[in-house]
Amino acid sequence: MLRWDGFYSLVVKMENKGNEEVEKLKTKFLSAWHNVKYSWALKSKTSFSRNSPVFLLGKCYHFKAEDDDSLREDCYEASDEDLVLGNVEAFRRDFASRVWLTYRKEFPPLPGSTLTSDCGWGCMLRAGQMMLAQALTLHFLGRNWTWSEALTLQPLDTETWTTTAAKRLVASLEASLQGSHGPPVSGPLPQFQVQAPGPAEEADTHLREVYHRTLVSWFGDSPSAQLGLHRLVRLGLALGKQAGDWYGPAVMAHIFKKAVEEATDPGLAGITAYVSQDCTVYSADVIDSHRAPGVGRASAERSDAPSPLDSQASASTLLDSQASASTLLDSQASASNLLDSQASASTLLDSRAVIILIPVRLGGEKINPDYFNFVKSVLSLEYCIGIIGGKPKQACYFVGFQDDSLIYMDPHYCQSFVDVSTSDFPLQSYHCPSPKKMPFSKMDPSCTIGFYSRSVQDYERISQELSKVLQPSAREKYPAFTFMQGHGRDYDLSGGLTPEKREWPFIRDPRRGAAAAGDFVLL
Repeated sequence: MLRWDGFYSLVVKMENKGNEEVEKLKTKFLSAWHNVKYSWALKSKTSFSRNSPVFLLGKCYHFKAEDDDSLREDCYEASDEDLVLGNVEAFRRDFASRVWLTYRKEFPPLPGSTLTSDCGWGCMLRAGQMMLAQALTLHFLGRNWTWSEALTLQPLDTETWTTTAAKRLVASLEASLQGSHGPPVSGPLPQFQVQAPGPAEEADTHLREVYHRTLVSWFGDSPSAQLGLHRLVRLGLALGKQAGDWYGPAVMAHIFKKAVEEATDPGLAGITAYVSQDCTVYSADVIDSHRAPGVGRASAERSDAPSPLDSQASASTLLDSQASASTLLDSQASASNLLDSQASASTLLDSRAVIILIPVRLGGEKINPDYFNFVKSVLSLEYCIGIIGGKPKQACYFVGFQDDSLIYMDPHYCQSFVDVSTSDFPLQSYHCPSPKKMPFSKMDPSCTIGFYSRSVQDYERISQELSKVLQPSAREKYPAFTFMQGHGRDYDLSGGLTPEKREWPFIRDPRRGAAAAGDFVLL
C-alpha cells in the first residue's frame, strides 16, 4: 500500500512557510507535478492505411507493394521524384530524422522566474522550435537529408502510476522546497571538432553530422543557446509574456522572428525571418528580407544557391569553396567555424534565406472543413516547414497527413536536461520514433504556417505556386492568406500595432472602408 508520510510532511512544511510564499510554493508544486505527469509515455500505436498515400513535409510515401498500378493515381499532387513506393522504412527514417523538441526539466532557471522546467505550459514554444529546426535543416542539410541513426531509436517506455512514480513526485517537491534550481548555467555553445575521416563519401557524411549536431545545440536549454527556451522566454518578456504563460501561435511567430534576427552565431547570419501582416504576405517586404543588409537589388536577385550540404553540392565542393579539405581537417576546425564560412559564402552571394511565418485562423470556434484541402495542399509542398497549432491550449507541430488525419510531433513528453555544451552530447532524445495522428476536425483554427525561401527566385516560385493553391473554389470562398505586391507600409495597415496585439491576425485599418470588408471574412 502506498505511504503518503513524505507527502504529508511536505504539506506541513508548506503551511509553516507563511502566506507570503504560498504562490511561490504553489508554482513549484505544479512544476514538480508536471515533471512527473509528462514523464509518462503511454504506448499507443498509430495506424496507417496501406491504401492511401502518406505525406510528410512534401514527401509522399505509400505502403503498398511497388507493383500496384493504382498507386500513382492515389498520390495527392505528388511529382515523380517525390513519390516513394512501398517503403515503410523510408517513411520511418524521414520522420525520425526531424528534430523533436519536448518539455525538459532540471535546466537553469528561466529569465524572470525560478522555473527550471517548462512542463505544462511550454508546448507552443517547443512546437515553434521544431518548425524552426526544420527550416534550418532545409537551409543547411537539404530536404533529402536523413539521420544515420534514425532507425535505431527505441520506442518510448511505458510508465504507470506506481509507488516509484509517487516517490519521484515527493522527491521533486522536496528538492523544490530546498531551493534546488537544477544544474549550473552552461557555458558558451560547443566547439565541435572535425576529426579526419576517410574517403570523400565519409567526409561528406561526417560533415553532415557535424551540421546536425550544431543545429540541435542551438535549441539547447541554456541561456547561451541561440534559439533555446531561455532566449525565447526573454524575448517574450517584451511582449508581456512570462515564463509559465500560454504562448499563442501568432505571438510565437514574432518571437521567433526576433530570435533569428538577434542570433549572434555566424552560422545564422545567412538566414532571417518574416511575419505576415493581417494574413497578407507583402512581396516587397520578403524580397527586402532576402537582401543582405546594405546590398542593392541587382546583386540580391542573382542569388539562387543550393543548401550548403544538399545532395547537389558535394562535400568536396563545399570544402573547396572555403578551404582545402586537408587544411580544414588538419586545423581541427569546429562546426561553428564551418557555419561561419558558409555564412560568409552566403554574404558573398548578397542574399539571405527567409523563413516566412504566416499566422492564420481557419474558422471560428472550430476549424472550417472547407480548409481541410488547403492544409493538405500546404503540407504537400517541400518548402513548407510545417504548421504550429494543435488543440486548444495544447500545441503540437503538424508535419503531414493521411486521408482525414494530420500527422504531428508531440512536445508533451518531459525529458531530462541535456548539456549541449559537451562535444558528444546524446542526440537520441532530440528525435522521435513514433508519429501521432489527429483528425482534421480536432485541429484548433488558430495556427501559424511556415515556409522556407532560399532566394528571391525561390520566393517568386513559392508565391506563384501558393497563389494557385489559395485560389478560392466553389467551397473555399475566402483564402487563408493572400500575397500582395509592394510593401506593407504602402497600404498603411496596422502600422502602429505592437506584435502582441497582432495575436488576433485579422485587424484591418478602418480607414480602408468597405473595400476592406471583402479582403477577409471569418467563416
